[in-house]
Amino acid sequence: MKFHYKCTTCGQEYQTDDVIYLCPKCEKTNEPDQPPRGVLKVLYDYQALTHNFEELKKQEFLPVLPIKSLSSLPNLRIGKTPLYSVRHIDNNKLDFELYIKDDSQNPTFSFKDRASAIVSAFAKEHGINTIVAASTGNAGSSLAGIAAAQQQNAIIYVPSSAPKAKLTQILMYGAELRTVDGNYDMAFDLSIEATQKHGWYNRNTAYNPLTIEGKKTVSFELFDQLGLVPDHIFVPVGDGVIISGVYKGYEDLLKLGIIDRMPTIVAVQAQGSSNLINNIFHNAFEYTPSKTIADSISVDVPRNFFMARDFICEYEGEVASVSDEEILHASKVLARNTGIFAEPAAAAAFAGFLKYYENGQLSKNTVNIVLSTGSGLKDLDAVQGII
Repeated sequence: MKFHYKCTTCGQEYQTDDVIYLCPKCEKTNEPDQPPRGVLKVLYDYQALTHNFEELKKQEFLPVLPIKSLSSLPNLRIGKTPLYSVRHIDNNKLDFELYIKDDSQNPTFSFKDRASAIVSAFAKEHGINTIVAASTGNAGSSLAGIAAAQQQNAIIYVPSSAPKAKLTQILMYGAELRTVDGNYDMAFDLSIEATQKHGWYNRNTAYNPLTIEGKKTVSFELFDQLGLVPDHIFVPVGDGVIISGVYKGYEDLLKLGIIDRMPTIVAVQAQGSSNLINNIFHNAFEYTPSKTIADSISVDVPRNFFMARDFICEYEGEVASVSDEEILHASKVLARNTGIFAEPAAAAAFAGFLKYYENGQLSKNTVNIVLSTGSGLKDLDAVQGII
């Protein structure tokens, strides 16, 4: 087989081309209100692959993607998003390099298209036509848009409190929208129940292991665009899947011998939804209900907690929390200094950068990246108070 799965909890490996979600062994031990164990990691035969980055690039990284053919992907430009250099912040010249990776330029205006494209392609190759997902909005609108391009059916479970623009996207793409009178965690559980009952293919992050494989492509692009490994990458964190994807991409490059070190990746969470970073160094997981303006990273129980924690600990990552006020301020600073209008979840990463910058934590001549994951047009109500 081209790839196989390894359980991040027990280490069991699975050689299968069939649909698989969590480790069957560890899934049985999962408890309510606790992050699930048994999340699977996709691995490749790195020794047998080319160690030449340019050769991988020519193949559009197909050798390290869990699909058979690039023709299975939607006929949309997904990924290959711009990397913008920022020289000044509020007329202050920076003595280090700062870049914004603007993933709002994806087809549905969010980073989530990277994951949806791989999930959709896998479904296409396996004759699956109905895909279900739970979402606070972005993953749902992403799946709806990608499924429309692929002539697949999408069923989306979304909290009724999700921003109107995201709900509108889902409906415009022709997906079936199922609103939930509850939070994201409730929508997630309902989508799993529907998967088990109807046999639909589930896109949920930290449940479907292929989502991380889609999200890791941002790391390949960053290496290609920069030609080096940056010093810091600031990533907005909710469930812990995007940051795991960023880590996984660089880890693949490390295993291929293309790079010889990992960047310092900073996990940025909203203070009102910081259950992942609050528990990294604790033996017992405890959470508080989430409440933040950054709906896309508002999560009570981070579903990919264990994988994200392992990556952060193994590769000496860092963490930061930012208030809603800091997020809104960062959104304004980002827009007025770069012309990039980011939704609150994306602005959280820039808020984390600003905290490092203002505290003098970024050394001269370093290279720093802020991952901007979604367009501000997805949640206009959030910024009405600061205009």
